[in-house]
Amino acid sequence: MGTSTENTIELRVDDIAQLFDTLDPYPFPERDLNRDAEEYIVGWAQELAPQQSLRIIVHHPDTPHQRSAFLALSEAMVGYFGSRSLAIQRELNELFRIGRYSLAIGIVTLIACLLLAQLAAGLLHDAPFKRLVEESFLILGWVANWRPLDIFLYDWWPLARKRDLYRRIAAARIEEKLYKI
Repeated sequence: MGTSTENTIELRVDDIAQLFDTLDPYPFPERDLNRDAEEYIVGWAQELAPQQSLRIIVHHPDTPHQRSAFLALSEAMVGYFGSRSLAIQRELNELFRIGRYSLAIGIVTLIACLLLAQLAAGLLHDAPFKRLVEESFLILGWVANWRPLDIFLYDWWPLARKRDLYRRIAAARIEEKLYKI
């Protein structure tokens, strides 16, 4: 489906305007892509080897109007997928900010729980539920760190992959193939 250094995604449209959101009032270069077109491109890009660059070939009718619309399409796709990658980067930054705050709260809670467990151990001496109280405080302290650990170990990966995918699509070479109508 592509060369050894490039993966190819092909689209066939009767009108280049089909690739854009019809509700968006802006002219071509600033318009959002149609959801179906975006899903198709992103879906194929996810399936292709991530280490290779992308080439998107748009098959469209050989008319002057369509050829001029194609010129705006390249700029529009770079802008759209570039802005999507920036939006995802902002989400990632926000996730890490929440993670830092959660970690600070979690560490303070863990320290407080460790101190309370020690205090409870000293106050309850030989009480039968002394061990239960100590362990409860320890568990509470570690549970308070669950969310920050989840963020820093797992939650950021999918966002970073999606951001990188959108960057890769934004950097794709856009080509046209004309067909007679």
